[in-house]
Amino acid sequence: MIDLWKEAMVENATAWVGWGGLIIGIIFGFIVQRTNFCTMGSISDILSFGDWRRFRAWLMASGVAIVGVAVLERTEIADMSFSMYVTPSLTWGGHIIGGFVFGVGMVFGGGCVSKNLVRAGGGDLRSLIVLGVIGITAYMTIGGLFGPTRVAIVTPLTTELALDDQRIGTILSGVTGMASGTANLIAVILFGGGFIVYGLANKAFRSSPSHMIAGIGIGLCVTAGWLLTAMTFDEFADNPTLASLSYVRPAGDSIDYFMRFTAFEGISFSVVTTLGALIGAFIGAVSQKRFHLATFSDAPDTLRNMAGAVLMGIGGVVALGCTVGQAVTGFSTLAVGSLLTFVFIIIGGIVGMKAMEAMA
Repeated sequence: MIDLWKEAMVENATAWVGWGGLIIGIIFGFIVQRTNFCTMGSISDILSFGDWRRFRAWLMASGVAIVGVAVLERTEIADMSFSMYVTPSLTWGGHIIGGFVFGVGMVFGGGCVSKNLVRAGGGDLRSLIVLGVIGITAYMTIGGLFGPTRVAIVTPLTTELALDDQRIGTILSGVTGMASGTANLIAVILFGGGFIVYGLANKAFRSSPSHMIAGIGIGLCVTAGWLLTAMTFDEFADNPTLASLSYVRPAGDSIDYFMRFTAFEGISFSVVTTLGALIGAFIGAVSQKRFHLATFSDAPDTLRNMAGAVLMGIGGVVALGCTVGQAVTGFSTLAVGSLLTFVFIIIGGIVGMKAMEAMA
């Protein structure tokens, strides 16, 4: 049955990816807007109030996505070896530097990329400009003005693993000699199950519907993204895609798409999920009667946000993802690089907040 569905979806992949990705993006944007899910906010809550609920929601989302990917692999729906996250080439320097730079940037930019998407959907013109700068800077870092510097820095800080991939289960199997299936299961239980249990173990988290919905809902959105792109994946296609939610490069992809619409045969998953997040946030804001136009308060506010946007654009590309693209989507594959990015985004966020306090 799955093979029949996959065959049908591959034959009409553009429509499935377009409409399916749009729905996933809308649901994601609506959840983030209505639950106030914010990775930067989660770090701020811990430092300012000792409130770990939003951080637990972030980990819950990652845990749900890890279990979701494990199910997709177990049922042979998805083959994560085609994902960009699990390559045996571990760009550890890029994950560390990029994650840290992105973490600092999200503080200066008033939130990560997904949070700015949601704010823009709610009428915040400041966030719309921040997104534009992120997208342009991301493209400059991929192959533009900043590209050669990125390559010069990251290439020497890359290790080629003598393994099939960089997944935690694969490394555990290589180190201990245990069967790969057993090692992968242990990794899923340790991180996927551990993150979920960590969230549910806290009474304050369990008694907060918004945090529970954010954690579970966003994790399921990421799983749905993997499911959709896996079912439409064709390795012989001109541009095969096996991916899920991420928002740094997609911000640039979206600008490129709308500038050169006639040059594309169809809309990509990255673009349609970005557009969907904006629509979902708009629906959420209107449903709560919270849609209103807003902009920068003064020149220092403008400069601070622009600096944060540039740092997020650079850091997100160097680290191969953001708070959603690496810490949830990437780590759902249990890639070591994604874990490194996750950790250093948090460290960068803490440093950014301390810097903001010092400048106040």
